[in-house]
Amino acid sequence: MTSTPHADLATRLQTALDLAYPPVAVARVDARPSGVAAWTDAVPSACTFWRRAEEQVFFADDAAHMGCPIGAMVMGFELPAAKQEELMGLVGDMCSLAYIREEEIPHIPHFDAGPRGAVYGPLATFPLEPDNVILWLTPKQTMFLEESLGGTLWTGPQDGVFGRPACGVLPTAATRDAASISLGCIGMRTFTEIPDAYVLAAVPGSALATLADGLDATLAVNGTMEAQYQEMKAAV
Repeated sequence: MTSTPHADLATRLQTALDLAYPPVAVARVDARPSGVAAWTDAVPSACTFWRRAEEQVFFADDAAHMGCPIGAMVMGFELPAAKQEELMGLVGDMCSLAYIREEEIPHIPHFDAGPRGAVYGPLATFPLEPDNVILWLTPKQTMFLEESLGGTLWTGPQDGVFGRPACGVLPTAATRDAASISLGCIGMRTFTEIPDAYVLAAVPGSALATLADGLDATLAVNGTMEAQYQEMKAAV
């Protein structure tokens, strides 16, 4: 694998957080970049690409995302008329089942329309500047990430975590310009086959420059606090 400017960050994240799954990068683009292979197989959802991207860098055009109209909409891709109709039917079914409420629909996170595809791949070998980095985290790992990026500061905005649709974590992170956490949705759990113990985190590209050093500091402080708490525990 060819080294990239993100290789060191990927290694530091993998080591510091003891990740079970490698960090994955995503960048929405207008066309396939030179030297990046095009994805040609059918997939059932946009989130399926996240797991495929653990192994290789590739470009998937807007049409390749249409297996899940909701995911395609969230990614900001223009839906053909037939897919638009399918989306409306799917959303109607979700409302009839009370999976979502009609008043929620306008508030579902999504990117603005424009780009015609996206590049996915391991952060370690990603050739572009990522829009987002996707991480699969345990609750404890999520705690460290949020503390590293200031997400737990009581002086900052308290946005919390959300669920469906899980892919909404990407535009949410971009809009907030801060890491966002999703508990996932049943579609994501089905398509990605990620174990139940993991939650989904998206870190915007703007936060990557300070992430590694912030994580090192957070882990050091938590190590000190843990030692103190162990002493308190042993004294009882």
